Amino acid sequence: MKIAVVIPKYGLMGGAETFAYELTERLASRGDFHVHVFAHRWRKGNSCVRFHRVPILMFPRFLKQVSFAYFSNKMIRGQNYDLVHGHDRILQMDLLTMHGIPHRAWIKQVRQKPQGLFDRSLDWLEKKGLKGPNIPLVMPVSSLVKNELLKRYDIPQSKIRVIHPGVSTERFSSLRKEKHNHEIRERHGLSPDDIIVLFVGMNFEIKRLGLVMKSIAKLRERVPNFPQLKLMVVGKGDQRHYRRIAWDLGISEQVIFTGVVHDVEKYFLASDIFAMPSVFDTFGLAVLEALAARLPVIVTRSVGARDLVDDGVNGFILDRNPSTSDFARKLEILLKKDIRRQIGEIARQTALRHSWENTAGQVAGLYHQCLKENQ
Repeated sequence: MKIAVVIPKYGLMGGAETFAYELTERLASRGDFHVHVFAHRWRKGNSCVRFHRVPILMFPRFLKQVSFAYFSNKMIRGQNYDLVHGHDRILQMDLLTMHGIPHRAWIKQVRQKPQGLFDRSLDWLEKKGLKGPNIPLVMPVSSLVKNELLKRYDIPQSKIRVIHPGVSTERFSSLRKEKHNHEIRERHGLSPDDIIVLFVGMNFEIKRLGLVMKSIAKLRERVPNFPQLKLMVVGKGDQRHYRRIAWDLGISEQVIFTGVVHDVEKYFLASDIFAMPSVFDTFGLAVLEALAARLPVIVTRSVGARDLVDDGVNGFILDRNPSTSDFARKLEILLKKDIRRQIGEIARQTALRHSWENTAGQVAGLYHQCLKENQ
């Protein structure tokens, strides 16, 4: 089967880029697919994938995505591909992995800004790909994305399949937890008895770092003999602003900012709890990585990865706008080591059911299904 995979940046930084890369590499290693990637930029993997460079008009900005969609479809047309799998907004495709919510909803709910010309061009392009007689099979990355999609577009349920991202479970099983636990704690001056809450993100405001800090301060008020609880902040953001918040809350000695790290797996293995109470996240790969590392997770209902969280079993799900008291109560439960260990083992089993191999198998099945329907 000859497959065209379309995405502007393949295998580079970003959730959609990682998803497309991990999935496509595994599909290309199977014997039943010949995969061609149409991208403007890419990172080559080990599988046999053929690349085609798609030009993009960078100026004016509103033509950036429109030009990629136009040129990619033009290059694919007439080349006898059995299926076209889009990972971004293009004009025609057989399957679309929907990594985000409809752009109009994103502008209104998350950015909360008026639409500009660039936004209107994305909205127009999105409608061109999702409306009309040949609606693609749409694969939202979470039920959150699916629900937002159905609010905006009249797509039959038969044309929608939620396909979650996967995780490379071997990234964690191949590492020695005791060794890296000691290494990371020593690197940042932490003791073996410290309970580490891990926060990972490139946007501290959207991921609600402030809420995590305030909840830890609230927990200190609730617990008379407050344990050695530390917050490890991995990623990029306005450190000066959040250091000031930590100082005002009286927890500055409990918060460690690591910046961007290239061995993030070690930080998962060195931690005890994972927190992502985001304002909005279409999925949140870090949640699945935390589950793979046996960490109890705390997320909000605004995080797409909540699909994988069984509240009170492998983690906790908070309301969309949780109070610091609600968050602190969940943290208090997880202060007990035996509870963390029990929840962590179930978290690991959850992750094993959502490996990239499992995701690739689901998509391969849909490829064969689509091909039969198109014949």
